[in-house]
Amino acid sequence: MAPSVRRGLLLFVFLLSHVLCVLGGKSYYDVLQVSKGASDEQIKRAYRKLALKYHPDKNQGNEEANKRFAEINNAYEVLSDSEKRNIYDRYGEEGLKQHAAGGGRGPGMNIQDIFNEFFGTGHQEDQEESIPKGDDVIIELDATLEDLYMGGSLKVWREKNVIKPAPGKRRCNCRNEVYHRQIAPGMFQQMTEQVCEQCPNVKYEREGYFITVDIEKGMQDGQDVLFYEDGEPKIDGEAGDLKFRIRTAPHERFRREGNDLHTTVTISLLQALVGFEKTIEHLDEHPLEIGTKGITKPKEVRKFKGEGMPLHLSTKRGDLYVTFEVLFPKSLTEDQKNKIKSVLS
Repeated sequence: MAPSVRRGLLLFVFLLSHVLCVLGGKSYYDVLQVSKGASDEQIKRAYRKLALKYHPDKNQGNEEANKRFAEINNAYEVLSDSEKRNIYDRYGEEGLKQHAAGGGRGPGMNIQDIFNEFFGTGHQEDQEESIPKGDDVIIELDATLEDLYMGGSLKVWREKNVIKPAPGKRRCNCRNEVYHRQIAPGMFQQMTEQVCEQCPNVKYEREGYFITVDIEKGMQDGQDVLFYEDGEPKIDGEAGDLKFRIRTAPHERFRREGNDLHTTVTISLLQALVGFEKTIEHLDEHPLEIGTKGITKPKEVRKFKGEGMPLHLSTKRGDLYVTFEVLFPKSLTEDQKNKIKSVLS
């Protein structure tokens, strides 16, 4: 087979594989919820946000969340690597498999010019340096029971320090360098010296803005809504994280205990004795029938299965417990007393 024909067939196979991959399921960009033209920083932010949300430690026993966590890590492994991302954009997952099988530009992968163009020369993993980080900011956020039941969002005014340019220069990127000094013939002493660079000066300024906090259905007290690198800034480092810590605000009718809801309903003595029909309005305004044809005792508690809070990242729900208070009359006439005696005796 002629070399040009062979190159054409190989290119066609890779392009076809890519098309089938895209049509067959979600792309890595969809998994991380970013556009195909997203920058490296946008991909990093999206990964951090989703990885924290679906981490197995926060979703124990939730198979769907564990599956999403694996997909997120797989997508980030590819899109955070410029070489792999380049291959994926042109040839899809099949191209990545071929690249891995051939070891980058190793034997078997340097046959065609097109492989040289997109597979590159491989890369060496840089040893990750320790980057100083600013302080995390934790804000207690009172969320209504309605928002925690149905999901919702809050606009919060946020003020923080922002790094701005300032006149002059400053020492930056300081590091310790090791060198050896000869102290005698054949004898050397190891020395350490701090070496710094000159950088443009900066200063802190206070700025304020509105931030939208999304509250997911079923979130529990103590859970955090994370805004990556939106905490206190750090010169020559990364900003800390901003965390809104959920706290359930008091409600006039319902009380939350874990995934269950509790409420108290008052009925008359007559209703307690002969039964009654009654509906209450739930948090999402759907009506719930709580009546009965039987006798209701004071302080009696009845459970309504599946009418409690939704479980976070789940289709399951807790239960609703209704406590009945019986309202007794303040007084009775002699005639009323006699009639009651005749009925109950």
